[in-house]
Amino acid sequence: MVEKSKSRRMFGTDGVRDIANSGMMKPETAMKLGRAFTLFLLKRKAGKPKIAVGRDTRYSGKMIEYALSAGITSAGGDVYIIGEIPTPGVSYSVASGDFDGGAVISASHNPAEYNGIKFLDGEGFKLSDEEELEIEGFFDIQEETERPTHGNIGKICQAPNLTDEYLNFLLGIMDKVENKGYSIMVDAANGAASALVGPLFNNWKGRVAIFANEPDGMNINSGVGVTNMDFLREKTLAEKADIGIAYDGDTDRVLMCDEKGRIIDGDIMLWVIGRWLSKQGMLGSGVVATVMSNMALEDLLRKDGIKVFRCCVGDRYVLDTMRREKCRVGGEQSGHLIALDYANTGDGLCSGLLFLKAISDLEEDISTLSDRFDRYPQVLRNLKIENKERVLGNCRLKKAEDAVQKMLEGKGRMLLRPSGTEQLIRIFVESRDHDLMNAAADMLEKTILEIAFTGGC
Repeated sequence: MVEKSKSRRMFGTDGVRDIANSGMMKPETAMKLGRAFTLFLLKRKAGKPKIAVGRDTRYSGKMIEYALSAGITSAGGDVYIIGEIPTPGVSYSVASGDFDGGAVISASHNPAEYNGIKFLDGEGFKLSDEEELEIEGFFDIQEETERPTHGNIGKICQAPNLTDEYLNFLLGIMDKVENKGYSIMVDAANGAASALVGPLFNNWKGRVAIFANEPDGMNINSGVGVTNMDFLREKTLAEKADIGIAYDGDTDRVLMCDEKGRIIDGDIMLWVIGRWLSKQGMLGSGVVATVMSNMALEDLLRKDGIKVFRCCVGDRYVLDTMRREKCRVGGEQSGHLIALDYANTGDGLCSGLLFLKAISDLEEDISTLSDRFDRYPQVLRNLKIENKERVLGNCRLKKAEDAVQKMLEGKGRMLLRPSGTEQLIRIFVESRDHDLMNAAADMLEKTILEIAFTGGC
């Protein structure tokens, strides 16, 4: 299986992103993006669009916020500044309020020197590839459009109350968790969750210790959070806690570890939350997982009569598949989970609470989850290939893929996909038969390298 390449030039897998004050994240570009997004919304609805804007804790956040807001108002949109809030908090505000769209200023798990902008529609969902392409079109032609004057210029309002409303929503879920007796270590990644985790876990009966919740603008994701799980593992082991919970900079992802420091990733969370929602009659037709999720997830959910639907890597593709297949939960190994009865985008705080609720209701033993999630061995190889698209389209590689698929039939699976940001082709093979798995990966690697150096079909 080969993923399709994207034709967008500005938007990546999660909005527009770059080092702050350079490239695509200069204030001038942010202002133009704000205008383009507003023109995009004006095409769909008469009158001033109302746009909620939130940001994470990066030093450059306010600079981008001011520029983006200037662009929105200059095109005739009204801006509602929330301030520091998780990405899903902006989504919640848009979905529950009288807004036409939302904008989040964040670079998620990237280091502090980066920043980014991602847009949401009037229901709090991330935009589709096609909608982002349309915004790029408005970005190019905006100087040709008439600018509003007088009272038609947009206004900027402060709306910090929206953070409180989002926190109250989360507290409503927390209140329903019955077993609050075990000890928890929390890593807020010095990001957008920093001000919320204290109030959220304030009434937890067991011992709670919160780390990395003192952002200074430059320490977001620095040695902490979901991309640096050793920090949480060490704290959990040192404090002899029952579970550790970590978020990323914009809090759309969550990962955990058990008392032994073993990672509880998105696959395990989907296994637990999927079974819980099924028992509640709230699952829909099944669970959505990406092509990277371990086959153990399918094996385990199948025992409970739950079907797994596969999709390409990326939360937008998870959501598209959930909508198409009528599933109520889906996600990625990385901890980006979407539970549609609770949130319209990945929400680390909400997903973590739903996991705690599911563990409580199912009477699960957290310490044995990793043991019972018997993973298939996997191999991932990254090959540096200058003309990756030409190689992936070669008929010799197609023949090799067919041969490998036949080798793995009933015993495993394989995936070829290009990197979205580098000149790499990624080979992924999964099987309980180690020799078969490595032989399949060897065959694919050999063919790709031969095509890269000799060409031909």
